[in-house]
Amino acid sequence: MSDLYSAAEARAVLERLRPALDELIEVRADLAELGAAVQGGVPSRLGGLPELKAAQARLDELLSSLVGAGVEVKGIAPLLLDFPSVLDGEQVLLCWLEGDAELAWYHRADLGFAGRRPLPS
Repeated sequence: MSDLYSAAEARAVLERLRPALDELIEVRADLAELGAAVQGGVPSRLGGLPELKAAQARLDELLSSLVGAGVEVKGIAPLLLDFPSVLDGEQVLLCWLEGDAELAWYHRADLGFAGRRPLPS
């Protein structure tokens, strides 16, 4: 596991990363549209192959910034982030899913998303 976060630290990092997360979601949508346009030969208001390549590069930069902050990126559609932590002496992952208002879930690493539980108060 990487650095360990308390719930408060992970929430602070998540809040600091919100602008990058919002941009990542926007770039992801642009990539889907541009990819479909380039593959289908249908023009997009967003551009063509050069804009697709630029969006791919920006997505890579944004993902690198998340990893650089010690966040584990588990998925990008939807965006799913884990923060290594310890809860009641057990190593867990604090879990944030795109659309969650705040960081309020965790799961054991061996159980993954299926084992997701609410963080205790």
